[in-house]
Amino acid sequence: METQDAINYHRIEKAIAYIKGNFKSQPDLDVIAEKVGLSPFHFQRMFTEWAGISPKKFIQYLSLQHAKGILKQKQPTLFNTAFETGLSGTGRLHDLFITLEGMTPAEYKNGGVALTINYSFAESPFGDVIVASTSKGICYMAFANDRDDAFGQLKMQFPNAEYKQFADRLQQNALFIFKRDWSEISEIKLHLKGTVFQLKVWEALLKIPSGGLATYANVAQGVQMPTASRAVGSAVGDNPVAFLIPCHRVIKSTGEFGQYHWGTARKSAMIGWEAAGLMDKKIEI
Repeated sequence: METQDAINYHRIEKAIAYIKGNFKSQPDLDVIAEKVGLSPFHFQRMFTEWAGISPKKFIQYLSLQHAKGILKQKQPTLFNTAFETGLSGTGRLHDLFITLEGMTPAEYKNGGVALTINYSFAESPFGDVIVASTSKGICYMAFANDRDDAFGQLKMQFPNAEYKQFADRLQQNALFIFKRDWSEISEIKLHLKGTVFQLKVWEALLKIPSGGLATYANVAQGVQMPTASRAVGSAVGDNPVAFLIPCHRVIKSTGEFGQYHWGTARKSAMIGWEAAGLMDKKIEI
């Protein structure tokens, strides 16, 4: 006899299969819930618990992946892409890309064409950094041991964008964080592209306070996917904005600091620097 967990798993498996086969019709919650014999309320809760995202977000993600595949073809129009994805028009396609991909469909189609990216190099307590911004916010920050290589890594993110070496106000606001000046934090704007899961993980990282630490399991709990520590680790490693999104504050459950994209020694220094800053602040008070 099947356990309740097994029954629930088969329901979610059936729901995912149905959504994958029918996402172009943009089925609503009631339709999917009926297919698995649950009320909309219970299905919504169960699906979110098992999949980590709501049914609506899952449909959006599938729609986005399908649209991205179409846009990679040679001559697709945005109208045809919206139609083939099951969306009612180019407006919904635009909203889908802005919400989940951080750029417009046209920007994605052209690999960054129509994007102007300002970039500059600056000093930090942990070595030189390259910081880049669009008109919407910071899109990239990385430690730059070699400036030519760092710029090459940036161009790989947006291969067809227009680049200008210029330190704009968005970058200046972001760099205040290295001076322990948290008065400008509210002025820092980010312009990120990533999967729904990656964006959820990066949002969770932003909630780890300066001077604080969290384990990968803690972050997995924060995104309501307690068994996804390994997937969380991958998303943490894919963070495109060093320090501003504090992936350095995530450590192993054993207490070891673990790996860091820009070097374990740098990670240790950053954790210590933030802890010291927190102590200074307490002494001042």
